[in-house]
Amino acid sequence: MTHVGLNFAPMQDDDLEWVAAQDAQLYSFPWSAGNFSDSMRSGYGCWTMRDGEERIGYAVLMMVLDEAHILNISVLAGRQRQGLGRRMLDHLGEVARQAGARQMFLEVRPSNVAALALYARAGFETIGRRKGYYPAAEGREDALVMRSRL
Repeated sequence: MTHVGLNFAPMQDDDLEWVAAQDAQLYSFPWSAGNFSDSMRSGYGCWTMRDGEERIGYAVLMMVLDEAHILNISVLAGRQRQGLGRRMLDHLGEVARQAGARQMFLEVRPSNVAALALYARAGFETIGRRKGYYPAAEGREDALVMRSRL
């Protein structure tokens, strides 16, 4: 699908409440506006994805030496399955490459089948598992650790 007006902008303070509200709609255990604000203040790459002026997604990317780590990547529920997650991944990969990263990492819930499929199509491979990483309705859920070489 073509997205003519698609663009990426650094997250700003006036995006924080919107981003936190979207995270609360998407996830059972969302990030707060404070979590996103802390990420911005820490110098992480915090991005919004827009279709024209409409915000439709967001992401947080942490750089450590020659590695990039995706901490959060989300597309609004009504805009999913349109290729936008892949566009966000591609944007983060380009940002990471320009910053000198040679590989990119992320964690994902094994139950998030759609995200796992997206990451696999984008060239990520599972390299490990973190036991009890995520909070879940029935205790804790593992995280699969995935890596993509840039």
